[in-house]
Amino acid sequence: MALKIRLQRHGASHRPFYRMVVTEATARRDGRFVEVLGTYEPQAAKAQDELSLKLDRIDYWKSVGAKPTDTAASLIRKARREAPAEQAAE
Repeated sequence: MALKIRLQRHGASHRPFYRMVVTEATARRDGRFVEVLGTYEPQAAKAQDELSLKLDRIDYWKSVGAKPTDTAASLIRKARREAPAEQAAE
C-alpha cells in the first residue's frame, strides 16, 4: 500500500477549498482517505486563515513512508516557514 499526501478539492465553483489528506496512491482525488492533515484556502480573507496544517502528523506519515505530491510539499514548506513566526507572536 503506497501512501500519498495530497490535496482534495472541495468548495463551490470559483471558490476552491482544499483538504490535505493521507490516502492510497490509487484512490480517486476526492475519494477515500486515511486522515485529514489540514486545510488550504487560497482565497481566504485573512492571510493567517489561508493555510492550517498539523505538522506533527505530517512528520509521522512521512516517517512511515507517505510521499507528498509536489503541491503538497510546497505547502508544507510554506507552513514550516510561517510556524516560527506564529510561535514568536504568542
